[in-house]
Amino acid sequence: MHLFSQLVTFSLAALAAGAAMNLDTRATCDGTRTKFKYFGVNEAGAEFGNNVVPGVLGTNYIWPTTTSIDYFMGKGFNTFRVAFLMERLSPPSSGLTGSFDATYLADFKKIASYITGKGGYVIGDPHNFGRYNGGIITDTSAFGTWCGKLATEFKSMPNFIFDTNNEYHDMDQTLVFNLNQACINGIRAAGATSQLILVEGNSYTGAWTWVSSGNAASLINLKDPNNNMAFEMHQYLDSDGSGTNAACVSSTIGAERIAAATAWLKSNGVKGFLGEIGAGSNDACVAAVYGALCDMQKSGVWIGALWWAAGPWWGDYFQGIEPPDGQSISRILPEALTPFL
Repeated sequence: MHLFSQLVTFSLAALAAGAAMNLDTRATCDGTRTKFKYFGVNEAGAEFGNNVVPGVLGTNYIWPTTTSIDYFMGKGFNTFRVAFLMERLSPPSSGLTGSFDATYLADFKKIASYITGKGGYVIGDPHNFGRYNGGIITDTSAFGTWCGKLATEFKSMPNFIFDTNNEYHDMDQTLVFNLNQACINGIRAAGATSQLILVEGNSYTGAWTWVSSGNAASLINLKDPNNNMAFEMHQYLDSDGSGTNAACVSSTIGAERIAAATAWLKSNGVKGFLGEIGAGSNDACVAAVYGALCDMQKSGVWIGALWWAAGPWWGDYFQGIEPPDGQSISRILPEALTPFL
């Protein structure tokens, strides 16, 4: 996800109109629905300042706050995708197979333990786009070792979920497959045999391009010896699908952009996980997000969905949902997310 900030103001009239619209859209989500097992938000911050490694905590990067976790769990959400930077966990001086940085690891474990201790799920999100230390990761053996080392640290935490890497892009498709498979193998070989693994695809793992990009044909061949894997996709609703514009293409674009991926999941008997969804706080976007989540729950093949994003440093970012006054708190949260708890 690329960062973009925009100030959005709301009037009482707009809020009233949104509430009225919510009643209308909610009535359209009829039929049998399967609730998400994992539903919540991304928690960004520990991957910030990625051009400064290792960086200084509180200056270049920040971990999620417990008050943010408490806020969302208090509303019924249960899953938090915590982004982190591989170079801070694995200093480039020692490489992917070297020792983890003890302080960064301890801070990661602290927030992960807090979430799981309250009964929630935490997704470890190496927010690296298939890159490490300035280049595409090509050493699949080293990457598998790195995933195994991470699994060793978290295998005793049942509610910890492994995400292989955030948004591979502009990479050879065979390499993306091999990196995912190496990571799966490394995690399972380390003894983390019960936890869910989320695999991501090329082309920023977009749901709308999942089939057309070649991800579908390639990644369906991934094998998990413990058969506990889901395909993580991301979807934004602006014109180019980048999540950098608060305007949505239409009020139905959410359902439209996940349709092909949903059909693929159904036809192959596999599960999907929408690891990021984001949009502006306006009538069209609220309806579009609602429509996407409605169709996902009606399909029965999506096990989770997460909003992008919470985190203490978002300021007036238009998709920020950090309590108490993130831009997505006023409308997106009550009108498009909460109805699907």
